Amino acid sequence: MLFVIGVMVTFEVVMRKVFNSPTIWVDETARFCLVWAIYLASAHILKSRELITVELFTGSLSPAKLKILEFFALTIIAIFSAVATYYGAEVVLESIDMGRKTSSMLGVPKWITESAVPVGFGLLLAQAVVEMIKLAKGGEVTASAEHKI
Repeated sequence: MLFVIGVMVTFEVVMRKVFNSPTIWVDETARFCLVWAIYLASAHILKSRELITVELFTGSLSPAKLKILEFFALTIIAIFSAVATYYGAEVVLESIDMGRKTSSMLGVPKWITESAVPVGFGLLLAQAVVEMIKLAKGGEVTASAEHKI
């Protein structure tokens, strides 16, 4: 999606600067793609443990304490994701009921971008639960060594 955004923005720059004929759809479409890309990527990032971590005190902890800390962090992620999914779904339903649209010339229904929040956080919630189950079944804390701070 990020590559597609780059292509769209490049197209817009060429149309605007070379042909003096700007488009009305690139800005909003690129924004939609960016929002969806970020929210959809969150569950994958959690699964691959590519989140940015600060390990100020964890270096001296035993593996058992690291598991407890990891389980606690996943619990916080799951709780936040559940709340964001619930309230995000309420916003989407309200937008559908009220017929809200963007203020651009396209007038796209706002629920198209707003639905990225409950979908993305719903996927993140599911992934957090899966990771918690893995830890509870004896899985190891698998922080990526390349991304440690």
